[in-house]
Amino acid sequence: MHDDDLQDWEHSHSFGQEVRRPGERRTLLVIAITATMMVVEIVAGLAFASMALLADGLHMASHTAALGITAFAYVYARRHAHDPRFTFGTGKVNALAGFSGAVLLATFAILMAGASVERLINPATIEYDYAIFVAVLGLAVNGVAVVILNVDDGDHGHGDHSGEEHHHDHNLRSAYLHVIADALTSVLAIVALLAAKYLGLTWMDPVMGIVGAVLVARWSVGLLRVTSVVLLDRRGPGRLRDAITERVEADGDSRIADLHLWSIGPGVYAAEVTVVAHAPATPDEYKARIGVDPGVAHVSVEIHGCEPD
Repeated sequence: MHDDDLQDWEHSHSFGQEVRRPGERRTLLVIAITATMMVVEIVAGLAFASMALLADGLHMASHTAALGITAFAYVYARRHAHDPRFTFGTGKVNALAGFSGAVLLATFAILMAGASVERLINPATIEYDYAIFVAVLGLAVNGVAVVILNVDDGDHGHGDHSGEEHHHDHNLRSAYLHVIADALTSVLAIVALLAAKYLGLTWMDPVMGIVGAVLVARWSVGLLRVTSVVLLDRRGPGRLRDAITERVEADGDSRIADLHLWSIGPGVYAAEVTVVAHAPATPDEYKARIGVDPGVAHVSVEIHGCEPD
């Protein structure tokens, strides 16, 4: 047999990763906006002695780095989509970037909480008017970034808590959570500064920093959960497993003895199926049955015949 004879059975394992994803350009634009505002808030927080404003600026610094990881992941996955060293393409680069972004979220949540506690113990004089102005500006910038990313609820990972549904872009979700966290800390900074200026509640500034840190930590845990499920090859969603089983066993003779289903990219799954039947169909026939679902991009079928009872 010549190599040319194998062409009908060979296929690409890029699974669409070579295509530029919608979030790539939007992420690059958000990075430029966030980095600019980060510098403004950090400088203003130091100049005006606002812990909440400084925390917001430092938070933007973490998000600028995280968004940089997001952008790198998009480019790397696209450029190495056909690299044969990646068995199932570069789809998991997406989840890895999301996981890294979640780790950064958690790290800066801890730093924010620590710095806020220190300021609660050792208060400082705040120049409220300047600090409030910069905080409002930061909130406006974050609002623009949210609109640019434009992630709908179906992409936020609010699926079942078992972590089985992964039809979203983890990389983009990480970027979205970082921007939302920035918006949250800006809101908290504004509330704290207004309360301190008009009600004399100076303790609100560091307390809001702690509140923001807790909320951001919760988001990071959620993102860590859903991305780690993909990275550790947890079995695919029950909906797909049930559909595969139903289609393969539709003839009343075939039975699935073993089924492996796992994520190889955003909304893309691979399946290995072992079928036992008295009169087995061909592998192509079983693949045709399974291939009805667009989420299953790669299928391997093993067939075993058995004697009638």
